[in-house]
Amino acid sequence: MSTFVHLIADYGPGDPAFSEVVHRLTCEDPEVTVQPTEVEPLSTVATGFWIAQLGLHNPAFEELVVYSNTAPRTEETTPGRAAEGGQLCYLELDNGVPVVAVEAGYNLSFVREHVREFRVVETPANAGQFRSRDVFPERVIALANGDRDSLGESLSTDGIPSRPDRAVCHVDGYGNVKTSVRWSEFDPADEVTVELNGVTRRVAVRDGASGVDEGSLGLIPGSAGGGDPYVALFLRGGSAAAAFDGPRPGDRFRIA
Repeated sequence: MSTFVHLIADYGPGDPAFSEVVHRLTCEDPEVTVQPTEVEPLSTVATGFWIAQLGLHNPAFEELVVYSNTAPRTEETTPGRAAEGGQLCYLELDNGVPVVAVEAGYNLSFVREHVREFRVVETPANAGQFRSRDVFPERVIALANGDRDSLGESLSTDGIPSRPDRAVCHVDGYGNVKTSVRWSEFDPADEVTVELNGVTRRVAVRDGASGVDEGSLGLIPGSAGGGDPYVALFLRGGSAAAAFDGPRPGDRFRIA
């Protein structure tokens, strides 16, 4: 069987960097299948959300690997490594899925409670600005094929920040706003006030889209998050994102 790699990265809409990284991964293993997933530039919240969704909340299968390279070079998201970007790490989730990802910001926060192995992936000291193209693919394919020679010291998950509370994680093509809040926090039929992006709206809590009136905003169980899904802001017949003036991943909101 050939390796299937979910490539999650923030290179930007239509950026040829995706093509270059797919090229390098394929060069290392011509039988590999690579599925790119684009996230908001520099958003570790969106990256962490999709690492969990693709590696944890979708069915695992043999030869599946999740590879992520969102590596903002800022002190806020990568303390102590702002110039170089975060450390490349290897994780094995409790469902057996391997994840190779840069440790930065919230990249690993959504899988933090499901990690059974956490190791440094050793890379050259001067990997360069384009390490995601020139260095990382070789490590990813080697690990996918069972070569663990690049694995270094074990790490503690205690250093991974908790999942961000009440944050926007993704805005889909229909304008639904996927969040980091679990459905178990709510009771259907409630009415709440949501303040997001400087906009305040009354929102109906419902257990599905069909329970939301036409033209009204709803807070409903979303399609992500597994058995206790993350809630989504939904506007029946329109775009919830437009109703809140275009929020982006990482934006925080209040519910009252």
